[in-house]
Amino acid sequence: MSSTSEQRPHPGRETVRTLTVGGRTLRVSERRGDGSRPPLLLMNGIGASLEVLQPFVDAVDPRRTVVRFDVPGVGGSPPPVVPYVLATLSPVVSALLRRLGHDEPVDVLGLSWGGGLAQHFAVQHRRRCRRLVLAATGTGSLMVPASPRVLSHMLTPRRHRDPDYATRIAGTIYGGSVRTDPARAARALHAETRLGPRRGYYYQLAASTGWSSLPFLSLIRQPTLVLSGDDDPVIPTVNARILARGIPRARLHLYPGGHLALVTEAEELAPVVDAFLDEPADA
Repeated sequence: MSSTSEQRPHPGRETVRTLTVGGRTLRVSERRGDGSRPPLLLMNGIGASLEVLQPFVDAVDPRRTVVRFDVPGVGGSPPPVVPYVLATLSPVVSALLRRLGHDEPVDVLGLSWGGGLAQHFAVQHRRRCRRLVLAATGTGSLMVPASPRVLSHMLTPRRHRDPDYATRIAGTIYGGSVRTDPARAARALHAETRLGPRRGYYYQLAASTGWSSLPFLSLIRQPTLVLSGDDDPVIPTVNARILARGIPRARLHLYPGGHLALVTEAEELAPVVDAFLDEPADA
């Protein structure tokens, strides 16, 4: 069943709907392209509503259909009745794509926490994923961790709910351009808009606890672009190198910036993603 206050989106129009698939109710945004390119599915970071990715969506080639969603309990998606893990959320995402009419393979981009879900999706639903982009992410629990100071801030959703707090800690945990403009992080995280219940953050945190892609990186056979900033306190750059070496058809793109650069420097990174997705099939 689904509920929506808008009609099915037309090319160029972005529509936000609430859909129930696989027993989960998700708030979904879809920007329709012209059909000339495979759809791009975005998987967001922990605690982040789909609005956070708006600058990137705006910068991506408008001919490309873009789908994004709030995970259960975050943003506009209601909290789950039953907790989930990546292995049970991945089939829900696949069913969501079918519900939207995307039966063909899609391109998948995962940012931070969403990068873990994207890796799992690429293996669990190999025929549904054409190309993979992993941005500011790692291999899960088996990775080179952030410093204890950074990790302590990541254990709470406060930065998504308190703009002043987000501004105070932005440089420490996100690095890059927000070191000199920390208020930019609060604006990027939409700390005053779609909050979602606090427990949604902890559900999301628990969903990836103990999970690691390190044992199955060689099973990710899709062409993969790994994006990493040279000043990312959350995911140290060495983790991107591990991904790029472990995934057979991966390449690494290092950019000057921090953890939020896909959003804060979208105009610079979106063309990199577009170029990768538009490469010939044998590239």
